[in-house]
Amino acid sequence: MLGQLFLAFTIIVKKQVKGKKGYPKFKKNCRSVEYKTTGWNLDESSNRKAITFTDKTGIGRLKLIGTHNLCFYDLKQIKRVRLVKRADGYYCQFGISVNLKIDVPLTDSQIGLDVGLNEFYTDSKGHKEPNPRFYRTGEKKLKRLQKRVSRKLKKGQPQSNNYKKARQKLGKAHLRISRQRKEHALKLARCVILSNDVVAYEDLKVRNLVKNHKLAKSINDAGWYQFRVWLEYFGSKFGKITLAVPPEYTSQNCSKCGEPVKKTLSTRTHKCHHCGYIADRDENAAINILKKGLSTAGHVGTYARGEKTSTLVGEIQ
Repeated sequence: MLGQLFLAFTIIVKKQVKGKKGYPKFKKNCRSVEYKTTGWNLDESSNRKAITFTDKTGIGRLKLIGTHNLCFYDLKQIKRVRLVKRADGYYCQFGISVNLKIDVPLTDSQIGLDVGLNEFYTDSKGHKEPNPRFYRTGEKKLKRLQKRVSRKLKKGQPQSNNYKKARQKLGKAHLRISRQRKEHALKLARCVILSNDVVAYEDLKVRNLVKNHKLAKSINDAGWYQFRVWLEYFGSKFGKITLAVPPEYTSQNCSKCGEPVKKTLSTRTHKCHHCGYIADRDENAAINILKKGLSTAGHVGTYARGEKTSTLVGEIQ
């Protein structure tokens, strides 16, 4: 890694790129450190409830707190060990290579999902899942905690204990909201996958969507990408088909006759002037998404992140 940094620095110098050029530096405040299959040992005498790091960095022996039983897995299955710092403490994550395939009965059901801001998603059967808006709900508390942090930070003076306490409370509030969003996406995705054999959804580029500053906060608060990650994870685990289809014209085209019906974002009802079909805008889009998926326009088994790895997390005391 260090060689790559200096190589990039050397190329910049040789090309005589304009501007300031400093020597590459590593990040000082790292929130995580990752080990592969070496540099650590699990304590067998305590039923693997403690871990010792042997890479001579001074971490030493740490006690693990959690309900996961690591004795169930062979040590050869543990491919990664990661120490992560959170606002409420340190966590030890174990990346374990396991077979995630679980056979579940088929439901003979197919569904298309259209995510949105008013409702979290609307499916092709007309069901609407409400948007919890965790960040919007806790935004007032976050602003209050942020003000406390700002008041306790004196310019030109070292950080006080009161400042550190206020900053930790703010970090815990943000962490709670992120965990609420993750838990909501996880439970909802599992329910959708177990209730259907085929699930089609839009292949949205959330990174491009948040460039709209008027909607960026609401889009990030919805957690569409996280929901898609769990859909694909549970789809692979339970042997269900997940289809990511292009989002173009899914909201504009009529799901009955296929003719385009132009609508603005404020138009919430689809009214086709060609065939007379009237439906909710999002429901019409969900039906189009399902049709696109079944016509093999989508790609099956797309993984937004990771593959064939289960992560166990234990808190460190």
